[in-house]
Amino acid sequence: MEFLNQFIFGEGIAHSIFVLAMVVAVGTLLAKVKVGGISLGATWILFAGIVASHFGMTLHADTLNFVRDFGLTLFVFSIGLQIGPSFFSSLRQGGLKQMGLAIATMLLGGVVAYLLFLATDTPLQTMVGVMDGAVANTPAMGAAQQAYLDLTGIDDKSIPLSFAVAYPIGVVAVILAFMVLRGVLRVDIKKEREEVARRYGENRLAAKYSIEVENGQMNGKSVGEIRQIIARQFVISRISHDGNKAFIADASSKVYCGDKIFVVSSAEDKEAILAFLGREVEMLEEEWGEFEGQLVSRRIVVTRSEINGKRFVDLRLRTKYGINITRVNRAGVDIIPHQGMELQLGDKVMVVGSEEAINEVSKLLGNSLKKLHEPHIFTLFLGIALGVLVGSIPFIEAPQPVKLGLAAGPMLMAILIGRFGTHWHLITYTTLSANLMLREVGLAMFLASVGLASGNGFVEAVVGGGYIWLLYALVIAIVPLLVIGLFARLYCKMDIFTIMGMLSGSMTNPIALNYANSLAGSDMPAISYATVYPLAMFLRVLIAQTMILSLL
Repeated sequence: MEFLNQFIFGEGIAHSIFVLAMVVAVGTLLAKVKVGGISLGATWILFAGIVASHFGMTLHADTLNFVRDFGLTLFVFSIGLQIGPSFFSSLRQGGLKQMGLAIATMLLGGVVAYLLFLATDTPLQTMVGVMDGAVANTPAMGAAQQAYLDLTGIDDKSIPLSFAVAYPIGVVAVILAFMVLRGVLRVDIKKEREEVARRYGENRLAAKYSIEVENGQMNGKSVGEIRQIIARQFVISRISHDGNKAFIADASSKVYCGDKIFVVSSAEDKEAILAFLGREVEMLEEEWGEFEGQLVSRRIVVTRSEINGKRFVDLRLRTKYGINITRVNRAGVDIIPHQGMELQLGDKVMVVGSEEAINEVSKLLGNSLKKLHEPHIFTLFLGIALGVLVGSIPFIEAPQPVKLGLAAGPMLMAILIGRFGTHWHLITYTTLSANLMLREVGLAMFLASVGLASGNGFVEAVVGGGYIWLLYALVIAIVPLLVIGLFARLYCKMDIFTIMGMLSGSMTNPIALNYANSLAGSDMPAISYATVYPLAMFLRVLIAQTMILSLL
């Protein structure tokens, strides 16, 4: 019995692993419980850790800090790697607007916290601890504590204590605010998913259509010349002269009035292309199969690591094999190919040509799904190492160094590697299941360690008067979320998933992001989260330090 007691409540590596595993297991089990059809999900791991710590199941502080930071790093890096390929296009489509709303959310939270300080007897440094707990930002709390120590020479324990008390309610408050927004705005999640999928599908997926050429200005011009004239990104895949069998088009192929051509372009360019060439005819891609004789089309998956980072111009597929590439599907999005485009492992390439030629291209690109399941951990750990390095570089030296930290640094590096890794022949592909596993393990480690670190003294602090901090944290978290959330929906006309991701990022709250992702059924909230998160990490630290320095 003494052994069991020592094992559960003692110290050591086995004890640490046991406690962490049990906290995650219990929290995951409780996550399945729903009240009124609503579950807090992974947040239960946090509460399980608080309870375990309250009853004496504690870990060494250094161990907890390592597990917390490494877990968070895994979580944000996995997200960044997955959304990297589509991040910059999303940034162009609405990133600046999201950043503006995130800044407004953070500033409004600081204003609410300062007004509560003026209206109550709570010391400002304690209120800053509550504010940082309400937005789940440990670096901001640490910076505030250090700034107060540098300013007064006093290590005020109320800052980390109020942070620990406010943290759980801050996590719940964000999810609660999302529920309130859904109710007030009367958002039907199923309909919202369908509407968002339709809208984004129209803008991001390739449009495939047939045209009968009628513009005399284009008569007798080559495909290459037409591309230069129209100056849009599109592919003329196949051409049929006077109702004869279709053939594969290349840059030198001539187009004449009365020809039927099969075109692949972005949906937004379709109208302009039609205006230049002629009228659209009802002839689907499947109908071209009968019309084109020996030509077939097939989707080939890039699975050979040697092809990763290679450009179409380097492979010379059209010259060597007489085929045409009509589109590339990457991470579920159809992309219009061009000669300078770099292929990535996992890309699905739509190829049109003869059966024999397509078989040769298939051998070149790989097309072996089995190889995609092989893990490529070099990129993962190299990216984490570089991300930690970037996150540790101080942007501002005084009065307290301001850094991106162990969350924003790795996320930023993951996004860059996900988008540009092929330039250095880094394999960034991971299966969706592998990526989700890394995310969930990282989030579970993070929540368990935060809960275990918060439980000791948590109840005593709440009973001893700290309960009022819970109310303050609720107000500081919910007021900015509701105000900015309603503004984003009603005035900016943003979809609820983008709003949730943006607000989760501005609150630097990975648990809220996990909740938003589960509602969306996709990574859409994660894209807006990543758009504002690095800026939020920087500003949260700056706001906390500025409020402390106002004591001068």
